[in-house]
Amino acid sequence: MRKIFFVIALAAGLVVALRWSVALAAESKKVVVPPAAARPVDFDKDIKPILTNACAKCHGGGKSKGEFRIDSKLTFIKGGESGPAVVEHDSGKSLVIQLVAGVDPDKIMPQKGEPLTAAEVGLLRAWIDQGMKWTEGVTFAAGKSAPLVPRVVSLPAGADAKANPIDVLLTPYFAKHNVKAAGAVEDRVFARRVWLDVVGLLPPPAELDAFIADQSPDKREKLVWRLLNDKKAYTEHWISFWNDLLRNDYKGTGYIDGGRKQITPWLYKALSDNMPFDQFVRELVSGASGSEGFIKGIVWRGVVNAAQTPQMQAAQNISQVFMGANLKCASCHDSFVSQWLLADSYGLAGIYADAPLEMERCSVPQGKVAPMKFLYPELGAIDPKLPRDQRLNQLATIITNEKNGRLSRTIVNRLWKKFLGRAFVEPVDEMDQAPWDADLLDWLAVDLAQTNKWDVKRTMARILTSRAYQMPVVPVAEGDNEQFTFRGPVVKRMTAEEFVDALSAVTGVWPSKAAFDPAGASTKLPHRKAKWIWSTAKAQASAPPGTIYLRKEIPLEDVTSGEAIITCDNRFVLYVNGTRVASGEEWSKPIAVELKGHLVNHTVNVIAVEAENTTNAPSPAGLFISGKITHRKLSAGAPPVDLGTDKSWVWSDKAGQGWQNREFAATGWKAAAELGDERIGPWKLNEKLAEGVQLASGPEVRSALCTADPLTTSLGRSNREQVLTDRASVATTLQALEMSNGSTLAEMLKKSAGKMAADKSVTGEQLVQRLFVRALGRNPTAGEMTTATEMVGQPVKAEGVEDLLWVVAMLPEFQLIR
Repeated sequence: MRKIFFVIALAAGLVVALRWSVALAAESKKVVVPPAAARPVDFDKDIKPILTNACAKCHGGGKSKGEFRIDSKLTFIKGGESGPAVVEHDSGKSLVIQLVAGVDPDKIMPQKGEPLTAAEVGLLRAWIDQGMKWTEGVTFAAGKSAPLVPRVVSLPAGADAKANPIDVLLTPYFAKHNVKAAGAVEDRVFARRVWLDVVGLLPPPAELDAFIADQSPDKREKLVWRLLNDKKAYTEHWISFWNDLLRNDYKGTGYIDGGRKQITPWLYKALSDNMPFDQFVRELVSGASGSEGFIKGIVWRGVVNAAQTPQMQAAQNISQVFMGANLKCASCHDSFVSQWLLADSYGLAGIYADAPLEMERCSVPQGKVAPMKFLYPELGAIDPKLPRDQRLNQLATIITNEKNGRLSRTIVNRLWKKFLGRAFVEPVDEMDQAPWDADLLDWLAVDLAQTNKWDVKRTMARILTSRAYQMPVVPVAEGDNEQFTFRGPVVKRMTAEEFVDALSAVTGVWPSKAAFDPAGASTKLPHRKAKWIWSTAKAQASAPPGTIYLRKEIPLEDVTSGEAIITCDNRFVLYVNGTRVASGEEWSKPIAVELKGHLVNHTVNVIAVEAENTTNAPSPAGLFISGKITHRKLSAGAPPVDLGTDKSWVWSDKAGQGWQNREFAATGWKAAAELGDERIGPWKLNEKLAEGVQLASGPEVRSALCTADPLTTSLGRSNREQVLTDRASVATTLQALEMSNGSTLAEMLKKSAGKMAADKSVTGEQLVQRLFVRALGRNPTAGEMTTATEMVGQPVKAEGVEDLLWVVAMLPEFQLIR
């Protein structure tokens, strides 16, 4: 019996011991949930990759294992069969954290593949605790596919034929969404907005005053076209936009060792000539001479994965820039967030390859080659047997096929974003998303391709002259495309280049040298009858050294074009209505100058030249200008104005205050002496003109033509090693630090202040007045004048001017486009 009791007791002890050992083992294996990351979390950089790699395979792309979907923030929070996945702002109580941390080993997520690291769990916790910010437009839902072919939208029956079609189409939209459309902004606001949007510059005070004083009912349309037709200013503004999209820059990775090639000369000329957009795309896609750097991409040093080869870069860039389709995910594996497959990316990349391109999935060779094809094979087939250059021409023809409505939709979407601050479809590289107004987007796309024959400037003018563009600005828009309601343009910040150019225009201090000089291209402008002139007869033989000042007054109506050829023996500075436009010191190198952007409608304009015979002893001297200005009167066309130098020009050896301005009265000035036509010696200029002349870059070196510096980099200018289709408009900590403590801006303002203070003919009040008018387009208030004049001092001190420049540069009124 004792043995039985002993056995029972022993068994009971073993059971207890076993229970204790199990409990102790469980305690020893208890999972400790990692703490939340102790830093701000960025959804795109920190969270999106985790969701893509660990969650999307089972819960994205149309899949909903356990009824859990991560299509959007809302579906993520909602959870699935086990209940809500997230307790907002409390990661410790959130089911999703318990699952990914493996608190219950039987329910760890993800079920397949590597578990999340402690650092990744910490990022998810911090993301939940910090409010789960979810980038607008990002979705892990099944890929959508927008219509491909153009859709013709008819204007409503009975619509006002004189009304802008944009406003006609927005009328029912506003009614549907209970939006009361506001009236147009005042002239001063409109002028500043359109000047910055079209040419990236502040309106010159004289031109702003003339525009405001103009009583013509169509003056806004005239201003829009005048700015669009200012080839130089337009080109040097929009080249930044296209440099961002086309990954083009003046220096950087790959340029030194031949792994990258600039397309700047080609791009500058394409913009200056207003190349039709379909031709623009064809030349870039096919690698036409001068543009081939775009499809060449960057040949990275060392070992790169298959998603970064030049062929794959070409596929990614063409799809993103021209089709609004992002192939980044599908370059490594079938996309979890769109309809694009790995085979689609390789099919397009293969067109650019010199040999068959084996597919690699996440850097693992697949042992097969994807058939060559465009993303939309229904637009046309690629013949794989053709040589590479012929395949590229085939592809260029397919992309610009009239049946490809996506090409025109994508560029129209970008232009609307550029001008009004928010696109029809956001993000702009996800054109499969639904637009907030499909009818207006499709109408503008068809208008560009069919009505305007791919003339981008005509589409720009359509937008800029609409009532929609001229409405007062509204706060930054929130919500996805379907939830968003258009109520007017969004407040925008100046771009990096616009900010720098604005400061240069205000202070008169421009960069000393451009990274790209458009003067390298020569042009042959038609020259009209003109004479060499000087202050004295027979100056072609001998004239005393010294400086003379010459002027010609020209009354103009509605200017449509203006250009001139100019040279001087020895030195000249050309002014148009007081603005310094060009200069030269070598008579044998005449330059061509675009004048239209500096001329003022419906008033007398002044062409003025400071000319100098720089030798120490009498020597030949002369000034030669040949050119024309075309304008039209309100009632009938006016003949071109010949502005060639002749005896109608007047001169003086003394420069009165403001001698180059329109308001100056040239009393007592004498008629210039004619020396002879272009054939006269010693110059024989006719031979030089036959060779072509250089387009003047002028003294105003635009920021867009310079290399990036710490200031422009902090303000959003990228290194352009990746396609950048949308610069962020929200201020960052880096920008605040650079704007307040950076040496680039500090040195610029200090130099500017020194130059402005050196003009002893200007009083403190005059300097303040001039600064406010140039920077803000208005006079200072009485309070501002008092404070600012005390700041600059009397006599004016450079330190005080520098302080005032800092104040003005930091004003939201200066930095924002309203």
